[in-house]
Amino acid sequence: MSKRQELREKRQKQQQTQRIAIGAAVLLGALLIAFALIYPNLNQNQNIAIAEAHPRPQADFNRMGDPNAPITITKFSDYKCGHCATFALETEPLLVDAYVETGKVHFIYRSMGAWSPQSLLAIEGSYCAGDENKFWEFHDLVFINQRETFNNALMSQFARQLGLNESQFNSCLSGGKYKNLANQDGIDGQAAGVQGTPTFIFTDTATGEEFARLPGNYPFGAFQQEIENYLASKGN
Repeated sequence: MSKRQELREKRQKQQQTQRIAIGAAVLLGALLIAFALIYPNLNQNQNIAIAEAHPRPQADFNRMGDPNAPITITKFSDYKCGHCATFALETEPLLVDAYVETGKVHFIYRSMGAWSPQSLLAIEGSYCAGDENKFWEFHDLVFINQRETFNNALMSQFARQLGLNESQFNSCLSGGKYKNLANQDGIDGQAAGVQGTPTFIFTDTATGEEFARLPGNYPFGAFQQEIENYLASKGN
């Protein structure tokens, strides 16, 4: 074999080795990307925290209380907002006991999290749970497990914990049944001038007129003051 042939074969072997190395690198990269996309939705059987039961009077999807109550409070929230979770788990039960249970307040939950993938998934999950009148129970589970990564597997785990029809729930969530409603929440919040979460808008139920707004995680006393002052102004 001539020296020229030896050099040619050497180059061919080097090129072949390079092609194999490049192909292996491309395959490994593709596998890593696929794993990154699939991993968040794997059922990892996370140990979720269980929320304390807080019954909601006259629960109706994302609403609770008498729809004819003199005052309506609409909360614009985000499931990944720490202050929203603090209100939901600590202040909201006090508000429910004092004013929703007694027929003075009709309370509505709406989301400003539609532009965050995890928050959007959670509000869609809540609305899907609402199909079985478990919106508020799902809402509590999401907030108490707020630091977890929200993915389809975790949402299904919440549904299982609440005894929902898992097949129906998963179909609702994966099919995007409530994506438009979740997006509309954000659109309406922006139109109402909501600039942060949580924001609470107080309206006269009969007229729809706004009479107060609390933009932040206020203590129960602040809600009490706004409610009592308005009821007193109406002679109630």
